Amino acid sequence: MEKNQAIILAVVTGTMSQAEAARRFQVSRSWVSKLMARYRAQGEAAFTPGSRAPHHHPNAMPAHTVEAILATRRALVAAGHDAGPETITVHLARAGITVSRASVWRALTRAGLITPAPAKRPASSYRSFTAALPNQLWQADFTHWSLADRTGVEILTFLDDHSRYITACAVHPVTTVAVVLADFRAAVTTHGAPAAVLTDNGLVFTARPRHGINAFEAHLAAAGITKINGSPNHPQTQGKVERFQQSLKKHLATRAPAPDLPGLQAQIDAFNAYYNTVRPHRGLERATPDTAYRALPKATPTGAPTGWRIRTDRVDKIGSVTVRLHSKLHHIGIGRTYARTRVRMFVHDRHILIIDATTGAVLRDFLLDPTRDYQPRSLNQDPDMKKHPGP
Repeated sequence: MEKNQAIILAVVTGTMSQAEAARRFQVSRSWVSKLMARYRAQGEAAFTPGSRAPHHHPNAMPAHTVEAILATRRALVAAGHDAGPETITVHLARAGITVSRASVWRALTRAGLITPAPAKRPASSYRSFTAALPNQLWQADFTHWSLADRTGVEILTFLDDHSRYITACAVHPVTTVAVVLADFRAAVTTHGAPAAVLTDNGLVFTARPRHGINAFEAHLAAAGITKINGSPNHPQTQGKVERFQQSLKKHLATRAPAPDLPGLQAQIDAFNAYYNTVRPHRGLERATPDTAYRALPKATPTGAPTGWRIRTDRVDKIGSVTVRLHSKLHHIGIGRTYARTRVRMFVHDRHILIIDATTGAVLRDFLLDPTRDYQPRSLNQDPDMKKHPGP
């Protein structure tokens, strides 16, 4: 029998007076009086102890603030954006509502929108490289997506390592060396040249697996831009651009599938504008990439240009192009199959690299023989090339 019930029954049955009951059950007389008043008002319900919670909560979060938190969460989730407590806190602050991250977390937890996770290794224990200045290092990568008719396309991204600012992000039917080079040059025109570029070992970024050099690498070398290749099978090296691609695809999944490339590019541009200028970034102490990108002076290429010359030409009707070396004109055989094809030529002393300007396919990569006017395709097998894989 509960103590409250025993006290009330002892007094009601006349077994004890209120004073005797207080002494017997070691409670105050005032408490016995309260129990008897509650019994007279509530009957047997008085046997059960009442809640000790306060009637008023002066420090409780206002209902309109809770609703603003939940509404912001719903809007961010619907758009496929990050909807964690930190992001919500920043969005509310911009709307004039000041609330702590912890309060947002509690509100989301009470609403069943967050499931408390077991303790994990603190983020501060992970050590990752971040460039000290904007344009000190760009990361590049491409990912796959599909149009409404399930046609596969590829999205190529260049991202500034220091600020996470997206310097270029465009969709293409397929990513080629020529596409990489064209998008990179367009980004440089707008944002200036980076000091270095980090990519994986895909052949559109590097010909190193084939012990050579592609047009993109030759262009970087000619501009004095350092080329860095990530370790094979280790995508964490390009982690920042990989995470951006995950965020982009999460957003695109909430949109109606684009019917064509321009439609998909419009969706990408809208997300990039939000990502660069609106979304607070946890790794930037809640600043936006745009703010971080413009806060410090930009780094510039520090490497010495390697002497590569770059020119665009068109294969003539008999399948050849010309190049001048030491004041002497030489004819280079490409093949009648490529007559009238626009090509891009990279020339470094005797090393000649010629690619299809549209597809990026390598048409010739050889050492020019200065004793011959015509350079036949058989020179592609020049054994000296093994000694001269490029800069």
